[in-house]
Amino acid sequence: MSENSLLDPSDIRVLRILQKDASQSIADIAKEAGMSQTPCWRRIKKLKETGVIKQTAALVDRDAVGLGFLAYAFVKLTIPSRENMETFDRLIGVWPEVVTCERITGAVDYLIKVVATDIKAYDDFLRLKLLDNALVSDVQSRIVVSTIKETVALPLKEFVG
Repeated sequence: MSENSLLDPSDIRVLRILQKDASQSIADIAKEAGMSQTPCWRRIKKLKETGVIKQTAALVDRDAVGLGFLAYAFVKLTIPSRENMETFDRLIGVWPEVVTCERITGAVDYLIKVVATDIKAYDDFLRLKLLDNALVSDVQSRIVVSTIKETVALPLKEFVG
């Protein structure tokens, strides 16, 4: 779908259903969306082909796999040049502890979300990867003590047009 085209109400219904549980059968999705199976399947296929649906993945419980420690780190680069940012972007891509990285405006350059087994593992990541890099001049960490809400579902609204 192009940037200028809006999703129709049926697209929105299907996306809402898939965001809740993408493992459902096409028959179940179609029934909940109020359409027949073939048009539903075609709609999902089109949403994938156009990049509206980026991927389908399982959501894994961090605690269940021993990654119960969560921290956010504000990262400031020594010199936030285009070259340094591109290099840092590549580094972030190979560090599995970093599950989200956002380039942001303001006093720091990046906000990263880091998962680890415990505070020792986070400290190792911080010292041996993040701060060991000459690109990084400062890191401010915020340790998560409790997660109140966590979702990957976007707040989709039906468009009237």
